[in-house]
Amino acid sequence: MDHDDHDHHPHGETAEGRVTSPMQEFSTGQVGIGFAVLAVGLAVTFGLAFVLA
Repeated sequence: MDHDDHDHHPHGETAEGRVTSPMQEFSTGQVGIGFAVLAVGLAVTFGLAFVLA
């Protein structure tokens, strides 16, 4: 397979390093909200599975 058409993609490291997502600070309250959303999502997912089974 010929990959000559992929030469326009840079393969080297940049000066600031590789960053794949922004790392932002978050509060304890935001962590709590995240866990609450997780709990509701798991309850809905597995609750529906058990009710419909």
